Amino acid sequence: MADDQEEIRQTSRAYAAGVSLFATVAVCLFLGWALDRWMGTSPWLLVTGIVLGSGLGLWEFIRLSTPKDDEKK
Repeated sequence: MADDQEEIRQTSRAYAAGVSLFATVAVCLFLGWALDRWMGTSPWLLVTGIVLGSGLGLWEFIRLSTPKDDEKK
């Protein structure tokens, strides 16, 4: 039973990290696209949104994927 719970916890952490990465990039991309349309600066804010979203998403992915000190024991 304990092994099953640990497996579920690790699987859910991996799933959350992947969804977080995708969602962060998608939201920043959409915001960049919307601001480009509003301000007429195409494609610069879209590109900025992709780069910013990728960086933030990667940071969040690493943060969620790295085990905490209390989980290593």
